[in-house]
Amino acid sequence: MGVVTYNYDSTSPVAPARLFKAFVLEADKVWPIAAPHAIKSIEVEANPGPGSIVKINFVEGLPFQYVKHQIGGHDENKFSYSYSLIEGGPLGDKLEKINYENKFEAAVGGGSVCKSSMKFYTFGDYAITEDEIKALIKGSEGVYKAIEAYLLANPDACN
Repeated sequence: MGVVTYNYDSTSPVAPARLFKAFVLEADKVWPIAAPHAIKSIEVEANPGPGSIVKINFVEGLPFQYVKHQIGGHDENKFSYSYSLIEGGPLGDKLEKINYENKFEAAVGGGSVCKSSMKFYTFGDYAITEDEIKALIKGSEGVYKAIEAYLLANPDACN
């Protein structure tokens, strides 16, 4: 098994606290409304805390039917959270899991920066390429931007 780490930053005009709430605390409510082109539903198996499993079901026509995340934890004061993609989606027979550590920070001039660190755990001697990682990020950016647009259009959401 190999491990490849990739760091990625994205900016948003939305404040860190609102993004954190939309992506972590209220994801099961916000995502299907904000991104109906991609997200069918979100199911939390057990309490939404460390070790819990979250299943994200995608709409028909997308490359994947679902993904399962195992929650690592979150810090509401630092707007940080971690989880592992453990089933479905891009894993297939080449990736065992993908660990994510994300933190929303205030950006200079307003808005926020999402700092992400991803660790790709591969099977055997498979080596994931930077182009493959960028393609995975690009696929998830559609949901991220839809949630961001929803928050901008609904200033009372996730306050």
